[in-house]
Amino acid sequence: MATLCRPSIAVPDNVLTMEETLDLARTLHADHPQLGLVLRLIRNTGVRTRHIVQPIDKTLEHPGFQARNDLYEAEAKRRVPAVVYQALDNAGLGVGDIGLIVYVSCTGFMMPSLTAWLINTMGFSTETRQLPIAQLGCAAGGAAINRAHDFCRAYPEENALIVACEFCSLCYQPVDVGVGSLLSNGLFGDAVAAAVVRGQGGEGVRLERNGSHLVPDTEDWISYAVKSTGFHFQLDKRVPTTMKMLAPALRALTQEHSWDVSGLDFHIVHAGGPRILDDLCEFLDVDPHMYRYSRATLTERGNIASCVVFDALNRLFEDGGVADSGQGLIAGFGPGITAEMALGTWVTRQPDAGPAGVGLPASAQAPVG
Repeated sequence: MATLCRPSIAVPDNVLTMEETLDLARTLHADHPQLGLVLRLIRNTGVRTRHIVQPIDKTLEHPGFQARNDLYEAEAKRRVPAVVYQALDNAGLGVGDIGLIVYVSCTGFMMPSLTAWLINTMGFSTETRQLPIAQLGCAAGGAAINRAHDFCRAYPEENALIVACEFCSLCYQPVDVGVGSLLSNGLFGDAVAAAVVRGQGGEGVRLERNGSHLVPDTEDWISYAVKSTGFHFQLDKRVPTTMKMLAPALRALTQEHSWDVSGLDFHIVHAGGPRILDDLCEFLDVDPHMYRYSRATLTERGNIASCVVFDALNRLFEDGGVADSGQGLIAGFGPGITAEMALGTWVTRQPDAGPAGVGLPASAQAPVG
């Protein structure tokens, strides 16, 4: 049965604190008629620190869509390989063991996808399947896990690699001064993550069931306006209320699997903001302690889009995981409004399977190119 192994996470060195963010809002938008509301909303996010790919003075510049997308590509190629190798090491596999690469990102665009560059540069087989996902936003982390799970169910002797690359700071738009846009400027951070789903063997979350749910008629609640200046993030004020509509889908999925969502041993969910976690506690009757990993990601790194679920899951690994066979839920939320959900049990060790030679750690393989 497919197992989601320990993720690998990396964030840039440039750190932006909440106080710096508040000072920037006061300086850049001193005449904003709703500045007081904006400052209060930013404080309420609980985001203490964020990491960004450029120093803040460069981040605030806008050299044009092309220049920003060029930087996105350069930074992705610079930062992704090390994270991939670590994820492969975590899974006890090498590049030759991967049958599918799922690449998720909503903050830049490449065609061919970065998957092609990874195959050519890192020595993956030229038969490796590619699945880029670009338009699910923050939900894409959960979608990537689910599509990797589907692949390993169809090909149980294969393994899938997930890569999430989000440079949200490259979507900063100085002309967007609506309350939702200014709140977003104080919420999002940058990160790169990777994780392996093994078809057989491995340690981590043994994936058992997945599902998706879309809330009807909410397409314009989270969206991009694509203009000559790039991606303009649009956030409806109703977004913080979406858990009232999505919580029943989480409960239904667990009931279909004969589990009780209120009695699970771990919850790894996308924390778009503190209201998301608070509402899930209420609507699912879950102890707030269950969301400590998602909340820690939000506090220390901000909303890192599709990377959130991997960062939060890595924190669970760092904490020693849960008891063997412990039951849990992983969920990502994003545009649509969409929820991508997975159920799994914790496994501390499974025997490796496959022919001799399969399963060499990535550190034993030199990169190509």
